[in-house]
Amino acid sequence: GDRGCLPPSLTEILFLFQVKLIALQDSVSSVPTMSTPQKVIHPRKVKYEKTLLNCLSSFKRMLVITVDNVGSKQMSETRHKLRGKAQILMGKNTVIRKILRREMKADPTLESLLNVIRGNIGFIFTNGDLIELRDTVSENRDPAPAKTGQIAPCDVYVEPGPTGLDPGQTAFFQALNIATKINRGAIEIIARVQMCTEGEKVSASAAGLLAKLNMKPFFFGIKVNYVFEGGSCYPAAVLDLTDDDIMKMFAGGLIQASCISLGLGYPSIASLPHLMSNAVRKVIAFSIETAYKLEIAQPFEDYLANPDAFKVVAGPSGGEEKKEEKKEEEEDDAIDFSDDDE
Repeated sequence: GDRGCLPPSLTEILFLFQVKLIALQDSVSSVPTMSTPQKVIHPRKVKYEKTLLNCLSSFKRMLVITVDNVGSKQMSETRHKLRGKAQILMGKNTVIRKILRREMKADPTLESLLNVIRGNIGFIFTNGDLIELRDTVSENRDPAPAKTGQIAPCDVYVEPGPTGLDPGQTAFFQALNIATKINRGAIEIIARVQMCTEGEKVSASAAGLLAKLNMKPFFFGIKVNYVFEGGSCYPAAVLDLTDDDIMKMFAGGLIQASCISLGLGYPSIASLPHLMSNAVRKVIAFSIETAYKLEIAQPFEDYLANPDAFKVVAGPSGGEEKKEEKKEEEEDDAIDFSDDDE
C-alpha cells in the first residue's frame, strides 16, 4: 500500500514515454497520404519532341533561321520550294531547350546548338548543299511598310519629286521640316530627306509620311544565322568563304604563330624556316669576319672584295640584248616587198 503512494521512478517514466511514442508512430503511419498528381504532357509537345529527335538523327546538316516579320504565306511558299530537299521545323524555345538539355547527356555536341536558341528562330534540316539551300531560302523577300517602333533594317530616303498629295497636307511636311513646293496642284518635295536610320526605331511621323506616300521601304524574309554540322555550330557567313580566303587566313595565323615562337625563343615548325635562315646568315658573317672559309660564303666575299665586278657583268648583257633588238628591227625595215607586189 505504501509503494503505490510513491512517485514513479525514472525507468518507469522512460518506458511509458517509449510506449506512447510507438503508439503515436503507428497512428501516423495508418493515416492515408495524398499522392501528388502527375503532370500531364500535352500530346502536341510529345509529337514535336519525336519530330525534332527524328530530324536530328535523320539529317546531317541544319540551318538555324530567324523569321521576324515573316508572314504565313511567305513561309508556305518557302516550304513548297524546299519540298523533297529539306524540312522546316518551328517550335517554342522553351520546349526546344528542354529537349536539347535532356539529349545533351547522350550527345554533348548539342550544347553548341543550345547557345543559339534565342529569338524567333526555327530549323531547316537537310542532307544537301548548304549554300544552295541558303540562297533558296534567302531569295524569297517580300516588301513591307514601315511601322511605328519597328527597328529599321536599312536607311530609308524620300527622293525629291511630286508626291501626289493635295496642298492641304502641306502642314504635315512642315512639321517634319521637309521643304516642299506646290506644283500643278500637288505637293512636291524639293530635296532628298532621310526618314529612317538603320538600327534605330521608326518614328510615328516617319511611318505616317511613308504610308501617305504609299512606300514599302523594307524587305523581310527568312534570315539564316547559323549552321549546325558535324557537332559544331558556326555563323552562316562562313559559307561565303572561298579557298583563297581560307588560305589567307591560314597564312596569317602561320605568321602570327611564327612571330610568337621567335619572340618567346621557343622553336616550332612555323618558326623553323626563319631559324634556319638566321643561322645561315650568322655562319656567312662568321666566315667573312674570320679566316675560316666556307663555300656558301664565297659569293658574298667576292662581292665585298670587288663590287664593281658585279656591275660590269650585269651591264654588257643588257646592252648586248638592246643591240641585238636594234639589229633585228633594222633588218626588218630593210626588207623589200617590191617583188611580191609585182
